[in-house]
Amino acid sequence: MDSKKQHNGTKRTAAEAGWHVSRYNLSAPVPGKNVMAIANLYKGTCAEYNPIELYLMSVLDDIAEDHPIVDRLAKRGVIVNFDERAALEAMGRASCLGVGGVSLVICPTVGCNFDCPYCFENHRAGKMSADVQDDVVKLAESMIDAASAKRLSITWYGGEPLLAPDVIESLSKRLMALAEERGARYRAGIITNGYLLTQENARMLGEYGVTTAQVTIDGMRKAHDATRHLAGGGPTFDRIVENLRAPLPFSVNLRHNVHAGNRDQMDALKAFAKELAEESGNEIHYYPAPVSASEVASERGKQVDLLCGGTDAEVGIKQDAKRFTAARGAYCGAQDFWVVAVDDKGNLQKCWEAVDKPQLSFGTAHDWDPKNPLTTAANVDNLTMFLNTASPVPDDECRECKWLPLCVGGCPYKRLFSGRACVPYKNDAEAYVLALHARIAEDKASGDEEEQEA
Repeated sequence: MDSKKQHNGTKRTAAEAGWHVSRYNLSAPVPGKNVMAIANLYKGTCAEYNPIELYLMSVLDDIAEDHPIVDRLAKRGVIVNFDERAALEAMGRASCLGVGGVSLVICPTVGCNFDCPYCFENHRAGKMSADVQDDVVKLAESMIDAASAKRLSITWYGGEPLLAPDVIESLSKRLMALAEERGARYRAGIITNGYLLTQENARMLGEYGVTTAQVTIDGMRKAHDATRHLAGGGPTFDRIVENLRAPLPFSVNLRHNVHAGNRDQMDALKAFAKELAEESGNEIHYYPAPVSASEVASERGKQVDLLCGGTDAEVGIKQDAKRFTAARGAYCGAQDFWVVAVDDKGNLQKCWEAVDKPQLSFGTAHDWDPKNPLTTAANVDNLTMFLNTASPVPDDECRECKWLPLCVGGCPYKRLFSGRACVPYKNDAEAYVLALHARIAEDKASGDEEEQEA
């Protein structure tokens, strides 16, 4: 019987039923095995396929639509019967309005006690006044009401936020009370250099809803102190580690800003983080992140040769393989209407990389009304330009790229001000797939199987 014939009791082929190979498959032969690893970036799956499965995937024109392989391949997303790119674009439009939550990135101060050569911020002295704190609380209230939000998320940021612990404590009390009054779940995190993460400050943060902290260590003592030193000079490694050894009421993401000068520290620092967690009983997780160049860092004129410009493919591959997920509509919160950063003066930003740049503010916490966002914005373009970087990505090359579900067009700030930043391993898909395959194999061996193996 001709498998392509339809009607009169004959069956349609898979292709006639609309099935076709996903445009977002990446593949790599698995060394030492007669199988191919295929990662589907839209569905967020990675699995091995034997020669028979690969053959059947290539003859969708000839196999019946109810062949068992069709359902198996479809569940993993390697074949689809819809337009994935159109779906991504719909996700992008939807992501701009968020999903039931309001998120504020609050800078109690933009001042900092460190002078890191790669920092993208211009620091200034001072801290948030009582009047601005009042405005922040009113802004949170207005945003919750306008969004009918069921969650209020706070990220304490800076500068170094622990230079103003009194502001964190005062605002936390009021914001937690507001969330309770509005029936919204409250959660908070902090990004800190860790130098002022004393037991007193740690207890305060835990009491006021902080459940996660990001602390940066740039390698072991000598490598770390070479870049993450005090503003007036002086080491910081020992004091940060001492703070992390003490009991902490929240988990810590130990960030390693990787550059040419400390790349060889990755293994040692990862082992040190594990040892520190075991000894202290604290929940500490190591993760590396390539340092990116910035205009502010370049103007400092020192140690800029250490910057790796975000092009370290190996580091990027390892890190992204760990956080591999299904496609999403937006790259970051800058493309979500209900995510706003506010500096110590009350200026509002769509991106926390701009908190030190008042010229990129779209309004103030005192004057902006989220119920009438465009008419009350002091600079509408500074609001809309970030939202409009979301999918559909305003770039034909991006729209055609097979990496689109993973990068979603890349960092909005870079796209707007320094040009599109593609994933550093864009031209080495096989290395990425094999890193992902290896990570999933490790998870499976440890009993932590995920949907990605399904």
